[in-house]
Amino acid sequence: MKGREAYEKHLKLIVQNLPEKPGCYQYLDEQGTVIYVGKAKNLKRRVSSYFIKENQTDKTRMLVSKISDLKYIVVETEWDAFLLENNLIKRYKPRYNILLKDDKSYPSICITKEEYPRVFKTRKIIRNGSEYYGPYSHVGTLNGLLQIISEAYKIRTCRLPLTAEAIKAGKFRECLEYHIKKCPAPCLGSISREDYYAQIDEIREILKGRSQELTRQMMQDIKSLASDLRFEEAQAIKTKYDIIMEFREKSRVVDTGLDNVDVYNIDQDDDVVFVNYLHVSGGCINQAFTFEYKRKMDESLEEMLMLAIVEMRGRYHSTAREIIVPFMPETEYGGITWTVPQKGEKKKLLELSALNVKQYRADRLKRSDKLNPEQKHTRLMKELGSLLGMDKTPFRIECFDNSHISGTDAVAACVVYENGKPSRKDYRLYNIKSGAGGDDYGSMYEVMMRRWMRALDESSPMPDLVIVDGGKGQMSVAKEVIDNLQISINIAGLVKNDRHKTSGLLYGFPQLEVGVKPDSELFRLLEQMQEEVHRVAISFHKKRRSKRQTHSELTDIKGIGENTATTLIRRFKSVKRISEASVEELAAEIGKSKAETVYNWFHK
Repeated sequence: MKGREAYEKHLKLIVQNLPEKPGCYQYLDEQGTVIYVGKAKNLKRRVSSYFIKENQTDKTRMLVSKISDLKYIVVETEWDAFLLENNLIKRYKPRYNILLKDDKSYPSICITKEEYPRVFKTRKIIRNGSEYYGPYSHVGTLNGLLQIISEAYKIRTCRLPLTAEAIKAGKFRECLEYHIKKCPAPCLGSISREDYYAQIDEIREILKGRSQELTRQMMQDIKSLASDLRFEEAQAIKTKYDIIMEFREKSRVVDTGLDNVDVYNIDQDDDVVFVNYLHVSGGCINQAFTFEYKRKMDESLEEMLMLAIVEMRGRYHSTAREIIVPFMPETEYGGITWTVPQKGEKKKLLELSALNVKQYRADRLKRSDKLNPEQKHTRLMKELGSLLGMDKTPFRIECFDNSHISGTDAVAACVVYENGKPSRKDYRLYNIKSGAGGDDYGSMYEVMMRRWMRALDESSPMPDLVIVDGGKGQMSVAKEVIDNLQISINIAGLVKNDRHKTSGLLYGFPQLEVGVKPDSELFRLLEQMQEEVHRVAISFHKKRRSKRQTHSELTDIKGIGENTATTLIRRFKSVKRISEASVEELAAEIGKSKAETVYNWFHK
């Protein structure tokens, strides 16, 4: 404790003397390792907030308990602080900072550093001077670019170690790609290095999103060659021009007046934040990426977005002077215009970015659910609890339903779900004993009272949430039972349409309908619960009704049970024929002793 107190005294002295200026701060542990890097508009105010115990969350408390020293750097503007923070995080990789999900799984486009470069897709980054464009979180975009390059340009795909000396010595032979006019055969010296590099330069322009400038230059070259009557050369360029323009038209989402603009949108899921980045040039989206950031502390969405902007602008060398964002940041940066559009083309771009974020999040969720089904059920239970405003996640849910025909053969069923999955060992079936068979409310009161009184007597688990297969009336009955037993259970009711299908969820008193999206996983789970409790109740009702209907004079005979009666009915088809049968005929089916009992009953 003495050591910790000394650290706290040392830190307090530093904090008291911090300047009220923009800058970056670094927290260090006992070994002098940087464990957290942060930036602030006002260093003193920001750093002081960590050490106010009333404001500390569990994560902050954990971080503060590890801090033994503090360093800081003052800068001119908050944007400079963002840039410095990004560099420091990359340099020190602090344990408690936001983590960008490793993007090694995303492919990039590589232009090799060779005398005759190759262009191909790769997931492996080799620092040998080769150029890499990406990574591309959407593989379709990458494949589309490679297809454009393949159609518009003739570059080699082989891995031959082409050098001027080896080509001059005639060490190589042409391949099939040359014969089908896909490769200019640099291995034979059929194309000069300057002409080959001219193609690579144009490919670079496309990958950098500068296809508009490239096509403008191409059109000038076409006109110039045509005026000199060099039609074949003009046609070769025209073919490339048409291919690139077709790609541009497919890529165009807004007016061509929007040029060199960045678009960002953000979404979150617990401690994971998803950021989408689009770069627009000439009305076309030529770069689109979505990344995950893992929260380590309690960073706000604005902080996460600004960190992502700094990261992505540096990574993709963006020079855009206008950035479209979903909310206006407080950070000022000279020369950058922040735009939060309300309508028009820019609003369309922002919505497209939001759509990309949601799609990426949904795809990630599907992958995660497949790898860990248990996690999916837990997530749905948390979502249900949050939707209903419950303090506790409803991991145990009990559903009730009645079944009868005009009050006869009245039964009820209770099905139990544990963490979103049916717990069939906990299912219970009830014959209505109170004579309230035609009264659904009376039957429900009886069943719930029997269910929970027994649970209390046996100290069995009580439900976190009760869902009744009915509306406000049955919810009121459940509340009455809970109040009488003086227990605490949340109550919800399933709203059904004319086809007896789930259409919504009621909760609270007075009961209010809670909106659940019909195409959501949660809605499908609620629908499954309703169908399951209805199926169990109906099945039990049918079984009881069938048992009553098959009751006959045979079961009134002492010593003759249902199985024996069923055997005889199956063989003789009716009670009348059984009464006319001989002892020998009866004994062949049920044995001599029971045969004599049945025979004597009908012939006494």
